Amino acid sequence: MKKLYLAMAVIIAFNSLAGCSKTETIPDGKVELTVVTPFSISDGNRMNFVNAYKAYEEASGNTIIDVETSGVDEGWKLNILEDFRNGNEPDVINFYIGADADELIENNKLVSISDIRKEFPDYASNMKESLMPVSTYDGRQYAVAVMGYWEGLFVNKKVLEDCGIAIPGADYTWDQFLADCRIIRDKGYTPIACSLAQIPHYWFEYCVFNNGTVASHTKIPADTGDEIGQKWIAGLNDIKMLYKEGFFPENTKEVNDDITSLMILEDKAAFLLDGSWKVGWFQDNAKDMGVDIDNFTVTYFPSKGIRKPTDAIGGFSMGYCITKKAWDDPTKRKACVDFVTAMTTDEVTSTFGELTVTALKNGVIPSGKELDMLAVSTIAMTKGCTAMVPATQDLLKPAAREALFMDISNIVTGKTTAEKSLEDCLAMMQ
Repeated sequence: MKKLYLAMAVIIAFNSLAGCSKTETIPDGKVELTVVTPFSISDGNRMNFVNAYKAYEEASGNTIIDVETSGVDEGWKLNILEDFRNGNEPDVINFYIGADADELIENNKLVSISDIRKEFPDYASNMKESLMPVSTYDGRQYAVAVMGYWEGLFVNKKVLEDCGIAIPGADYTWDQFLADCRIIRDKGYTPIACSLAQIPHYWFEYCVFNNGTVASHTKIPADTGDEIGQKWIAGLNDIKMLYKEGFFPENTKEVNDDITSLMILEDKAAFLLDGSWKVGWFQDNAKDMGVDIDNFTVTYFPSKGIRKPTDAIGGFSMGYCITKKAWDDPTKRKACVDFVTAMTTDEVTSTFGELTVTALKNGVIPSGKELDMLAVSTIAMTKGCTAMVPATQDLLKPAAREALFMDISNIVTGKTTAEKSLEDCLAMMQ
């Protein structure tokens, strides 16, 4: 753990200088490219990205300025938008292409794939067009997806066994989940490892999904009184109920995600709701901590109402984008195209995509490595999905989404209501 904390300190120090950095031409016609990605130190794909860009540097002679992040949250997204507003945007960015990017696209800050192909016709030709992220602003494609994502329920099998609870399967219901959580709580464990202060959005997504349908999850409310608004309010109140039952950590409103995530590895918590990127985090940290990775599995989120447990949240929401600023620089244009191409070959993409969703026309190239039981359960879970819908939060403007998620701690403690919080959120969408 000492190694982890030291690395995080280095990243924080680097990030404090990132806004001042400049990309410029270096000797012999080579260039420096500033690149921003979501591959933080806690992301299991971090080394896949580092290995890929190091290989690109070796082959091209160019230099990549890798602007690392200590974690991807609403603050990370808003800081990126602020950099673009101030003219400090990178040359290439791996970013969300939903409402988060509307401002960038409206202000002509990113270059569309169709425009890039006018000069480089083979750009992203190994990807399925139908799976590439589509802008919610203008319906065009800007991002080359390395991998899709899914959100699922990670389980500590050891804790469940001690509580006499069966590992949840494809028929797991909300009522069963609540009953299990009460047993886990009464046994002295924390049922749900979650920081409502920092990462409440996974619970928001599935609790809203549980009160709606596959079709309704791709819509946002017009107001608090319409059908979609009532589903969102019901979902927020379900999170409040979980809090009132004592299913979250006692300090869930103050502690960060790094600390709550460790609870499941340390056999202190039973469930962790997170994304596909968390598989690598489990594998890396279990190895560092001497924990048996086979003690963990991933399964479907418990269902209620119309939604089936096997209906999951996932898809393609982000990818590599070339900024207009870099595209307009004749010393960087081809270098940016070559860099994105190198980061999205079948071989490189396969290192990211074996345990998630891929847009590759030829599919993922199997690694040939022996898979642990967590990885095996990941593949089984995704293959068993009956539907996959994108995260509804991606339809919200960044400021509106941040306000809503920051208010969840106030909702669960009764300082405000779900109705009032949603009303304030929707007012910011105008």
